[in-house]
Amino acid sequence: MAIQWFPGHMTSARKKAEETMEFTDVVIEVLDARVPEASHNPMIEELRLHRQRPSLKILNKADLADPAVTQAWLNHFNRQDGIKAVALSCKKPGDAKKIPDLCRSLAPHRGSHLKPLRMMIMGIPNVGKSTLMNALLNRRIAKVGDEPAVTKSQQRFELSPQLTITDTPGMMWPKIKYDSDGYMLAASHAIGRNAVIDEEVAEFLAGILLERYPALLQSRYKIDVSNMDAIDLLEAIGKRRGYLLKGGALDMEKTAMAFLVDYRSGTLGRISLETPESRAAMMTEALARQKAREESQEEKTKTEP
Repeated sequence: MAIQWFPGHMTSARKKAEETMEFTDVVIEVLDARVPEASHNPMIEELRLHRQRPSLKILNKADLADPAVTQAWLNHFNRQDGIKAVALSCKKPGDAKKIPDLCRSLAPHRGSHLKPLRMMIMGIPNVGKSTLMNALLNRRIAKVGDEPAVTKSQQRFELSPQLTITDTPGMMWPKIKYDSDGYMLAASHAIGRNAVIDEEVAEFLAGILLERYPALLQSRYKIDVSNMDAIDLLEAIGKRRGYLLKGGALDMEKTAMAFLVDYRSGTLGRISLETPESRAAMMTEALARQKAREESQEEKTKTEP
């Protein structure tokens, strides 16, 4: 599923973020803890490294993610230079209050009246940036919604005379390189429904959950999932819930949406769709496929008259 989803306002958002980066000390990148690498925008890394700014990676929605997998991701990120990673839920004010001190540790030369610590929140749509801003400021200043691309423009606020923070719109990159990333982002609701087909996303999600979390599926839907594939599972869910069209055919669209909502809301349980190991394996496989395509093209070119 090659997704190209780049609304016009994201082009201007990227340009504005590039300008603001010059006057930023620490980049706070908000990620979805269920898909930490898939929800990482490579454009943010490019902008950050160009200005050599440290990054605080927040694995938000950690209360929805598999805690063991989240710990593996924290270990992975915290081994990288210039990066500190923490898992939390931006809906919990106590969690959000930890962020300024974490940023201070990344830029100890800032944070005085003369040199305030300047932070900038970045991330893809619908990962919780606006929720984080509201928690940090202890008042509702940023619009929050369960749809991607709610925030449309930058907003700058003073947390104290020593701390300033800039909120930025959610930014996607022009083309999602890996199909599995597109599906994971769509399942986690970082991509609007107008760019995807719910049934395809639900089928992808069902495949992962059958492999990694069969017990959670059995507990939620009260069905024996052994020897099922993704389509079998969705059909069984639809039948059990009575999602039928006129004439008795299964309403797969309604079934898919209900399944996705169960995952997104945490009703299924604490789930992570990728691990550092699965990510590395996916990358290796993708590179191998790319190399095979290139070699095939080279052979074809050689044999052409």
